[in-house]
Amino acid sequence: MRVVIARERRAGERRVAATPETVAQLGALGLEVLIETGAGVSAGYSDSSYTTAGATVVTQLAIGELDVFLHVRPLPVGLAARLPRGSITIGLASPSTELPTVTALATAGVTSFALELVPRLSRAQGVDALSSQSLVSGYRAVVEALIRFPRFFPLFMTAAGTIPPAKVLVLGAGVAGLQAIGTAKRLGARVSAYDVRPASAEEVASMGAAFVKLDLDAIEGTGGYARELSQDRAVRQRELLAPYVAAADVLITTAAIPGRPAPLLVSTEMVAAMRPGSMVVDLAAESGGNVQGAVAGSDVLVASTAGDGTVTLVGMKDAASALPTDASRLYAKNVANFLALMTTAGTVAPDFADEVIGGSCLTHEGVVRHGPTAELLVAVKGL
Repeated sequence: MRVVIARERRAGERRVAATPETVAQLGALGLEVLIETGAGVSAGYSDSSYTTAGATVVTQLAIGELDVFLHVRPLPVGLAARLPRGSITIGLASPSTELPTVTALATAGVTSFALELVPRLSRAQGVDALSSQSLVSGYRAVVEALIRFPRFFPLFMTAAGTIPPAKVLVLGAGVAGLQAIGTAKRLGARVSAYDVRPASAEEVASMGAAFVKLDLDAIEGTGGYARELSQDRAVRQRELLAPYVAAADVLITTAAIPGRPAPLLVSTEMVAAMRPGSMVVDLAAESGGNVQGAVAGSDVLVASTAGDGTVTLVGMKDAASALPTDASRLYAKNVANFLALMTTAGTVAPDFADEVIGGSCLTHEGVVRHGPTAELLVAVKGL
C-alpha cells in the first residue's frame, strides 16, 4: 500500500510527518513510501536522506492514488475533499476548531485518525504525539523566557556581590509543565509550580520544584487531564494565585484542556503586579491563552504597577516547530508507531475494536465517530 507525506503548507510549520528513520520503519512493514520534495528540509532532513532510507521523492503527489496520508497540522478543506474514498489519514486534526475539514473528511469517506484523541494508556505511550510535542514546547518556553529575561537564571556568588537566582513559577504540571520545570532547574532557577490535579504534587517535587498549594478542592479530569473549573472556582483560583504570580520573576503557563479553549489562569492585573523586567510566557496562547491579553506569536508589554517599567508577555506560537529537527524525530516516530498498529504484511487494516485505534478515529465511512466532535457539528448546524 502507498503511504504519502506532503510538505506542510501552513505558515510557520517546519515539522515533517516522516523522517528517514521512520521511512525505513514503514518500508520494513511492507509499505511503499512517497514523499514530496523538500518536505523535510526545514526540519533538517534532505531529499537524498529519504531516498537512501527507501522512499521515493516526487515533485508532484498523486493524491488520487494514495492509501495512507501522514501529516502534522490539520488538513486544508480542499485537500481533505480530494482524498480517495477509503483512504486513511493520520496526524493532528484539532477537530473542535477544524469542523469544515472534519465535514470534508466524512463526506469524502476518508478514515481519519486524530492523534489528539489517543487514549492515555500505558501501551499508547509510543503513539502519544501530544506528549512528545509538549515535551518540546515546555523546553522551548523556558528558552524564550531566558533570552528575553534581563537577569541571570542561576545564583552567582562573586567578589562583586551575590546575584540571587531567578524565581520561576510554572502553572500546569502536565508534560509541558514538567519539562519547563526541569529545564528551568537545570539553568539554576528557583522553581515552583501549581496544578489543580493533586497527583501532580508528587511529580513536581520529583523534579526538584516546590508545589504551590491553594485552598481549593482537588479537581481531576479523565485520562489524567485537568477538568475545566466553574466560573466561581476559576475566579477564586486567580485570587489565590495572585501573590505567587507577583513574587515570580518568570511565569510560564502550560495549562490546556483537550478539545476546549485554554483556561484563563492569570488576569492582566496579576501580570501588572509583577516587578518590572519580569517575563510571562503563555504556551496556550494559540488556543485562547492562560494569560489575559496574550497574543499568539507576539510580545506584549504590560505596564508594571510594582515599579517603573514593563512586564513582557510572550504569546507562544508554533512552539514545537521552533525545534523542528527533534520535534519531527519524535512526532514521526509517534505516527509510524500508530500506523504499525494497523499494518500486517504490507496491508493497513484498522481494527476498531482496539482501544487505541478506535479511540483515535475521527471519521470512518462517512460518519464522524468522535462523539464530542459529532455533537459540536450538530450544534453548529443548528445555529
